Amino acid sequence: MAKLTFLGAAGTVTGSKYLVEAEGKRLLVDCGLFQGLKELRLRNWNPLPEKPSSFDYCVLTHAHLDHTGYLPRLVRDGYSGPIFADAATIELCNILLPDSAHLQEEDAESAGRHGYSKHKQPLPLYTQEDVKPVLQALKEIPRADPFTISPQFTVRPHDAGHILGSSSLELTITEDGKKTVVLFSGDVGRYNQPILKDPEAPPRCDVLLCESTYGDREHPSDSPEDALADVVNRVVQRGGQIVIPAFAVDRTQTILYIIRKLEDAQRIPRLPVYVDSPMAISVTDLYLRHHEDHDLTYTAQEKNGNPLDAHTVHFMRTVDDSKKINDMKTPAIIISASGMATGGRVLHHLARLAPDRKNAILLAGFQAQGTRGRALEEGAKTVRIQGMDVPVAAEVINLRQFSAHAGKSELMRWLSGTPSPPRQTYLTHGEPEASAALKAAIESAYKWRVTLPQYLQTVDLGA
Repeated sequence: MAKLTFLGAAGTVTGSKYLVEAEGKRLLVDCGLFQGLKELRLRNWNPLPEKPSSFDYCVLTHAHLDHTGYLPRLVRDGYSGPIFADAATIELCNILLPDSAHLQEEDAESAGRHGYSKHKQPLPLYTQEDVKPVLQALKEIPRADPFTISPQFTVRPHDAGHILGSSSLELTITEDGKKTVVLFSGDVGRYNQPILKDPEAPPRCDVLLCESTYGDREHPSDSPEDALADVVNRVVQRGGQIVIPAFAVDRTQTILYIIRKLEDAQRIPRLPVYVDSPMAISVTDLYLRHHEDHDLTYTAQEKNGNPLDAHTVHFMRTVDDSKKINDMKTPAIIISASGMATGGRVLHHLARLAPDRKNAILLAGFQAQGTRGRALEEGAKTVRIQGMDVPVAAEVINLRQFSAHAGKSELMRWLSGTPSPPRQTYLTHGEPEASAALKAAIESAYKWRVTLPQYLQTVDLGA
């Protein structure tokens, strides 16, 4: 009987890894990093319960690191099979994975230099050299057509509307002539959001794995344009600067799109906008190229020029470019990775701007437990940055309107689109309270059988 093991994203938002077994073959769906709380991050250092060399195939829903960031470790520890993904996801992985390795090398070196690690010579989880064989193993599959991985596994992607290239994966498992369809939602995106198409309705399936990041709450109903305009005008009036810890993929592009829209409508002044993330700059180029993911509104606007090009935007590629931002004393907007303030250049800007009450820290989406972003969101008076406690006097705002994850009602809307009830539904990729709330909502509305799986639990897919 085909089996499924939850190697991650069970009881937590990150670390997505699902091992599917049929007729002696093993397929890994996603291979992400655990992020947030220290107890979760430590899982990244533990050997997987199954040897990576025993896995035959891997397929990816999308490129975010909590779905792909463990791949270098997987390959280094013995995996030698192909890694299947669509073209946009492969291109994003070629940007995100080397950057992830670079940041880990940088953090390990900094920890050793400043002595804030308990290890005498702290090591990165993986290096840039470890990333190279991963990129060579990436194999392109169609964006929307069925693809046969092996006699046991056929996968068909469906547009998830989350980030560029994001898919829900319809996996047909064939064992002893019997077919079982398992749908992996990946991360479900928003409806009526800028740039990307809406999530595609889920197909018929026997077993459904659905993410539940926002299973217990809704996003604010007011528009992201109104919310951002209010913040910008308020901070400009007091002469401050805005630093936005933004995910390099999708969030940076969405913010640039809305800034340009507000400038054109003369709803905000034309401020200097600094995109201080080489990765975000490269990703923005990809967003301009992959027209297959664009919605009709964005496509129409492209005829009048680049919709992501704010009028006074500056792309800061080098470290020297980044340092020049320090000289800016007048109002400005700084967009820099990472989105939960866990690393990257944004830490430098936070350390500089957080102590001054005229400035603002604009969080733009979900902040996982244990991250600096979550601490800021919850009102921390200080945050620790590179071994130093930095006071937080700046205004902190989380504009959840910018989230790329479906809210509770949007998840319910997506689930309602399935042609018939799944035999079994598993809720993953959510903190316990969020998953439990969505479980109750699904059971009440649809009378489906819903389970919250445990970390490392194995289930029979034919049961």
